[in-house]
Amino acid sequence: MTDYRIELGDSRERLVRHPIYKLVDSPQKMKAFMEAHIWAVWDFQSLLKAVQRHLSCVTVPWTPTSDPEARRLINEIVLDEESDELPNGSFASHFELYLRSMEVAGADTGPMKKVIEQIQAGVKLSEALLDPSIPTESREFVNRSFSIINSGSSHRIVAAFTYGREDVIPDMFRQVVVRLAEYSPEVWGQFRFYLERHIEHDDEHHGPVCRRIVATMCGSDPIKWAEASEAARLALEARINLWDSVSVRLAAI
Repeated sequence: MTDYRIELGDSRERLVRHPIYKLVDSPQKMKAFMEAHIWAVWDFQSLLKAVQRHLSCVTVPWTPTSDPEARRLINEIVLDEESDELPNGSFASHFELYLRSMEVAGADTGPMKKVIEQIQAGVKLSEALLDPSIPTESREFVNRSFSIINSGSSHRIVAAFTYGREDVIPDMFRQVVVRLAEYSPEVWGQFRFYLERHIEHDDEHHGPVCRRIVATMCGSDPIKWAEASEAARLALEARINLWDSVSVRLAAI
């Protein structure tokens, strides 16, 4: 029996070893990092909902999808990411938690909030992203994510979500948590909670679950495995490109 697997080349290792994690060495740089990273946090939610759309029924009238286990697993992930329980007993998406963390830290949330308001008002994403206040590298990252979403290819979308996000996020975020330990918990406590929450969910549950879903979707089809691998690598390379540009910005502070 052929041992199929996702081929990432050196993309994952390059992302985990990226110099950006050492550059975030002051509160001012951390705020600049957050102002660029919030866009990846936001489009993560859209990528997640795209996965849910392919693995469960989100239309009316409802009909059962073909894989009950995958349906259950993705809905569990959506619950965690979209309506997580906070320490005070309230609920929020991880995006909303990140946005609040930015506000407490004094980072600029204006561009992100403006795009959300525009989309809620019916403005097309492509038009909303033209706002010049959006960091260029963040705009490019979001556009790459939505190109995968709009491909309509379920195994590509799930692979990009799994290996470009859930699988690698814990190893990235642990390095930022180490930096936050040096800063005021009154200012940075919420952000640290966000990072640690993501590490906990993704490392212990979401990552393994998503890898199983990818394996089920690709089955024994070598073409699907190759396409899923390509989508995963492209997602990782998009994050590397984002980090490269943000690193230049941080080095100038």
